[in-house]
Amino acid sequence: MKYIPLGKTGIEISVLGMGGHEYLPTGKSRGFNEDFSKSTTPGVIFDGFGNENRLKVLKESYDLGINFYDVTQDSEKEALGRNLKQMPPPREIYIQTRPEGMVYTYDENNVKMGNLELLRAEAQRILKLLQRDTIDFFNIAPMKCAFDNDPEYLEKLGRNIAALKQEGLIRFACADTFSGEETYLKMIESGYFDVVYINYNFADYQANRKVLKAAKEQGMGVVDREAYMKGQLFHMAKEAGITETGALADAALRWCLAQDGIDMVVYGTGKPHHLRSAAEAFDKPFTEADQKLIGQIKTTKLYQEYESAKTAEFLQK
Repeated sequence: MKYIPLGKTGIEISVLGMGGHEYLPTGKSRGFNEDFSKSTTPGVIFDGFGNENRLKVLKESYDLGINFYDVTQDSEKEALGRNLKQMPPPREIYIQTRPEGMVYTYDENNVKMGNLELLRAEAQRILKLLQRDTIDFFNIAPMKCAFDNDPEYLEKLGRNIAALKQEGLIRFACADTFSGEETYLKMIESGYFDVVYINYNFADYQANRKVLKAAKEQGMGVVDREAYMKGQLFHMAKEAGITETGALADAALRWCLAQDGIDMVVYGTGKPHHLRSAAEAFDKPFTEADQKLIGQIKTTKLYQEYESAKTAEFLQK
C-alpha cells in the first residue's frame, strides 16, 4: 500500500480508504435504501451492521495496509466502533465521519452546525458510538442555502471548528457540500478546513476548474469518493458492450488517483476480494488500455446524460 501526506495535517494516509457502507443483496447500500429518513436520524441503529462478513472486509483492509475509514450513518459508526474493539487494528487508523442530521439537506439551512452547543453535543454522541476519544476528520457539509440564509454562517463554522479542536473532540475538519463549486471555494478560501471531501470521477470532473487548485494552494488534502458514480458506471458499461467490468473498475480508480490534486480514493464494498482488487489496481499506472475503456464509456448516452447533469450541478449559481 502506498501512503501519502494528507495536506498539512501531518498524517500519512493510504491512497485507498475504506467506506463504511454495507450492502443489500441488490447491491444498493443499506440504511439509505431501506428507510432513508431513519438512516439519517441520530440514534437510529439498523440491525445486522458489523456482522461476520463486515469483519472479514475489515480484516482484509488491515492486511492491505488501509488506515483511513469513512462512516456516515449511525449504524455504520456504531458497527465500526464495535468491530474495532472486537478486532483491533494492527496500526494507527484515522476515521472520518459527519454530524448526523445536520449536513446536506437533512437540516434546513444547516442551522444546527452553526450552533456550537449542538455541534459539540453531536461530536460527543458520535465518540460514544465510535468508542474513541477524538474524531480524526469531522465532515462539515453545508449547502449554499446556509450561507444565503446567514451572512455570518461561515464565521460561525470557523469558530465552532476551532472550539471543537481546542476541546480535543476533533482533530481536523473536512469541507464538503453538494452545492458545487461556489460553496466549495467559499469554504476552502476561509482557511477553517483541513481537507476537501468531494465527488470526483471522469464524468464528474468540474472540480478541475478551480476547486482542486484552490485546495492545494491552501495546503489542504483532497479525499475523493464516487469513483464508480454510485454504480452508474456499470450501467454505462452494459450500454457500451463492455464485459470486462473488473478492468473498467480498475481503470476508473486509477483515473481518479492519476489526476493532479487527488490524494486518495474512498472505496466501499461488501466483498473482501473486491477490496483487494481495488488496492491492487493502484499498484499499476494509468494505461492506454484504461483510457480506451473510458473512451468507450464516454460514447454512451447514459454517460453523456450523467456528465451533463453533474456539470450543471457542480457549476450551479
